Amino acid sequence: MPLALVALAIGAFGIGTTEFVITGLLPQVAGDFGVSIPTAGLLVTGYALGVVIGAPLMTVLGTKVARKRMLMLLMGLFIVGNLLSAVAPTFAIMLLGRVVASLAHGAFFGIGSVVAAELVTPDKKAGAIAMMFTGLTVANVVGVPLGTLIGQHAGWRVTFGVVAALGVIGLAGVAKLVPEVPRPQGVHLRHELAAFKNAQVLLAMAMTVLGFGGVFAAITYIAPMMTHVAGFADGSVTWLLVLFGLGMVGGNLIGGRFADRALMPILYVSLGALALVLGLFTLTAHNKIAAAVTIALIGALGFATVPPLQKRVLDQAHGAPTLASAVNIGAFNLGNALSAWLGGIVIAAGFGYTSPNWVGAALAAAALALAVLSSALERRAGAPSTVVASGTPAGQQTPVHH
Repeated sequence: MPLALVALAIGAFGIGTTEFVITGLLPQVAGDFGVSIPTAGLLVTGYALGVVIGAPLMTVLGTKVARKRMLMLLMGLFIVGNLLSAVAPTFAIMLLGRVVASLAHGAFFGIGSVVAAELVTPDKKAGAIAMMFTGLTVANVVGVPLGTLIGQHAGWRVTFGVVAALGVIGLAGVAKLVPEVPRPQGVHLRHELAAFKNAQVLLAMAMTVLGFGGVFAAITYIAPMMTHVAGFADGSVTWLLVLFGLGMVGGNLIGGRFADRALMPILYVSLGALALVLGLFTLTAHNKIAAAVTIALIGALGFATVPPLQKRVLDQAHGAPTLASAVNIGAFNLGNALSAWLGGIVIAAGFGYTSPNWVGAALAAAALALAVLSSALERRAGAPSTVVASGTPAGQQTPVHH
């Protein structure tokens, strides 16, 4: 694997850390600014919405910029956002900093996925994408717990300062190690938008929303579930999330390896098993050991879908994949927001703290159904239905005039 993938993984590590570390620092942030915990929760919601909006927005703005330069600009935006959060004099400025940092998230992973796939031979594309996403998964094992620990002892502002420093390292790595990847000639915004006319691209994004939504339906409410149902102490939630993160690391690498060999079969297996495990979590949540094992499995199965889903979008939007790739990153965050909302509804309706697991199981099962439908449509068409730079079906490409 090229060293450039390490630079992309470092950037992903910083982005993953800043996205999730805020959850462990909410009480301190709320106390310092004199706001309620629910109000401080806007720092999580604002970031997620910023990713959903920023992914297509920043990618469109970057269509005329070389990919390496765009990656560097995005890391610069990430650094500015985190520095703004670190020195914010008011809660509103803190929220602004979170949104600024989030604008870099989707486009960095989207463009980074395209660059990573272009750095290797066709049979290693999913593995290269997985290598970049390893930075995101390792952030949940190392970056988030360490950032939380720093915040609790030295103050949350120091945490965001450290994250900004990680961004500087990522920026330097991209500048030094990522080669100049020329923009495809003749590919303009209309060609990028043409990918969204392809039903297979839309199906892959819907699978992303539902499949990853299944994971976060359960994980969003892991703290009350584990303390009130499994009987864990409050302090145990941190190491349970580390288990989840370790599962993510393993699942991401396995998904990347097998997606290069059999993309749709790995999606069938991971989504089917995820639906089953989430359903069983309603039972295993009552036992400490079984619950811990299940949490690790949810992380592994959930992230085993990430490289194949991202590669599926790249394959189906062939020739103009950048915008579709970035929008698919936004789809992961949309799934997070949707599932958290649905999970909250069933808890509020009185079905108990384990009820979000059923929501997650249903979402994962729906994603599996879409995967089966996608394959059936592809077989009926007789060949993979990709969209090329001209926006016409593969095999009917017309010359692009400059």
